[in-house]
Amino acid sequence: MTGQRLSGKVAIITGAGSGIGFETAVLFAKEGAKVVCADINEKGIQNTVARIAELAGKEASAIAVRTDVSKEEEVKALVEKAVEEFGRLDIMFNNAGIMHPEDDNALTTAEKVWDLTMNINVKGVWFGCKHAINAMRQNGGGSIINTASFVALMGAATPQLAYTASKGAVLAMTRELAMVHARENIRFNSLCPGPIRTPLLMDFLNTEEKKQRRLVHVPQGRFGEAIEQAYGALFLASDESSFVTGTDFRVDGGLSNAYVTPEGEPTGKVPTNFADIK
Repeated sequence: MTGQRLSGKVAIITGAGSGIGFETAVLFAKEGAKVVCADINEKGIQNTVARIAELAGKEASAIAVRTDVSKEEEVKALVEKAVEEFGRLDIMFNNAGIMHPEDDNALTTAEKVWDLTMNINVKGVWFGCKHAINAMRQNGGGSIINTASFVALMGAATPQLAYTASKGAVLAMTRELAMVHARENIRFNSLCPGPIRTPLLMDFLNTEEKKQRRLVHVPQGRFGEAIEQAYGALFLASDESSFVTGTDFRVDGGLSNAYVTPEGEPTGKVPTNFADIK
């Protein structure tokens, strides 16, 4: 096909077994990329590869590599597999992450929850960046996208301290790497989703009260969809963003520009007019 935005490029997507990772893998394949789908859930990425074959056409090319991003040797092997299979690496989407159901405030979050969250959400991104840099140097540059969150910019109404801190670390890491490697034509950007209707978030916001507490702050009055994040990642991965590096790319329904506290207790419903929220 002509006009594909990622034609000839090779992309690794972690967390590709579901949610944002799944939608991005399919979209990148439709746009001409050769896609390496990574996830700790092997069944999930096998399904993603099958869906790519079904939805992206016979010319699509994708493989599945089971990877625990908290283990550096597995991330290193993932990058090496991508280069071995497809000859290069142009795009690294460090998207894998967790939002632990027992993640709460500073007083109640267990150390084991904190450590697990940091190992996956922060060290996993670091490992992905580290080994992608080495690969991208071989072909004169590339685009590295790290999934952060709107909560790294302003905090969360529902306590999730380890997750919020981990995403703040991703933002800071991405900014520094963008400066360090700018002259190598390796771009780094953070994708900052707002509340997205994915199993990860819906499992965490497991009551209607929690859902409405989050939604009441979103001007558009709804959860975003994973495909909307995938289109954001597509822009950052493509040559259309060639002068974009070090950014916090917000795809959040306006939340980060209108984060306010409603009067009184949560009403249990989403306002029909955002102006009603003072």
